[in-house]
Amino acid sequence: MTWIISKYALTALVVVLVSELAKRSDKLGGLLAALPLISILSLIWLYLENQSTEKIANHAWYTFWYVVPTLPMFLAFPLLLPRLGFWPTLLACTVISAVSFVLFALLVKRFGIQLL
Repeated sequence: MTWIISKYALTALVVVLVSELAKRSDKLGGLLAALPLISILSLIWLYLENQSTEKIANHAWYTFWYVVPTLPMFLAFPLLLPRLGFWPTLLACTVISAVSFVLFALLVKRFGIQLL
């Protein structure tokens, strides 16, 4: 149980650190948010929990492919925010991400990459 609490605490600390730094510096907050900190922690947790190298490698592989269709959201958010407000923009960007993901999954399926 201590292990799980430690994992949650460290992972939460990273998220809080990023949001607190973003309050002070847009650029630094954006840079830290763009770093794959949570993905790196996930890889570390999998390794420390004695998961197979295949499982760890697959996690990294699929993380890459799942990140790509989220990128349009980061372009749309600053454009929509002044027009729609925060919550409608967040909802619109969630829809944009979902649609982008489905379209991207259909595209890469042609190359033998199964995301769905």
